[in-house]
Amino acid sequence: MSIRLKNKYTGVVVAAPWGFSWTSLFFGPFVPLLRGDVKWAVLGFVIVAITAGLGWFVMPFVYNKFYIKELIEKGYIPADDISKQKLIGKNIIADDLQNEQEEKDDK
Repeated sequence: MSIRLKNKYTGVVVAAPWGFSWTSLFFGPFVPLLRGDVKWAVLGFVIVAITAGLGWFVMPFVYNKFYIKELIEKGYIPADDISKQKLIGKNIIADDLQNEQEEKDDK
């Protein structure tokens, strides 16, 4: 399952994974590395080293949410209403905040 996010500056649309990260469960910190998410890749390798790999069992539950939040910080907005409603439902974005961003972009 994924949501679609569009970069408001470049128009690039990405499908961001949504919910539990099965790929993170099986491939650990290599998933952020392959997504170009260097910060979480480094943090993941540190967590694995400190906890002998056990700490990584927490990350599949939260990593996709962190990844989506970072995309939003980089200028991505929901590309469709379904994605927007999912993000609002999980309190990742606020409905009025999203509207304010779109109004600023239109000016």
